[in-house]
Amino acid sequence: MVEIIKSFKQNLEAQRFIGKKYDNANRLNGTFEVKTNWDEWFKNGWFEAIKTQVRKNPNNTREDGDVCVALNRNKSGEPFQYWIGMFTPANTEVPNGFDYVDFPKSEIGVCRVYGKAEKIYMNEDISIMDKCNDKLKEEGMNHVHDEIHVCWAFERYPCSRFPTSDEEGNGILDCCFFMKFEKS
Repeated sequence: MVEIIKSFKQNLEAQRFIGKKYDNANRLNGTFEVKTNWDEWFKNGWFEAIKTQVRKNPNNTREDGDVCVALNRNKSGEPFQYWIGMFTPANTEVPNGFDYVDFPKSEIGVCRVYGKAEKIYMNEDISIMDKCNDKLKEEGMNHVHDEIHVCWAFERYPCSRFPTSDEEGNGILDCCFFMKFEKS
């Protein structure tokens, strides 16, 4: 069973997402093979490469500052993008071989989703994203597009809650939608 156990707003300081971008060429059987890409990330030490850059900033006190993230970019008329990486403090140096996206100070709506790992991803073939989006709308939170009409959403995978956080093998991840972007 998959269940939304909590929803809330969260304010984020300006930040930089550092990662690698995947597009339609990376799809297999119509979906992104998340497990394969993520295994590659751990095997190659790519998360550690980003964390090394973050540790260079002694002022990094962000909550969830070392959390792995799947970032989704959706814009009408453009191919969908799926990114794997991490949010870092603004202006963090980008390691060789990585791309980045800068986000201004913003507000997100968060749904904490509980269930078996393979059932709680925001995969296109299941409705978790829609359920979270509906839950946030019920609470008066609507996702927004940035200044170039891109809709951004992401999943946070905190090690303390994912892939498993209880004796039944269930985990918790955060499904997040941008609700507000502040102008720089």
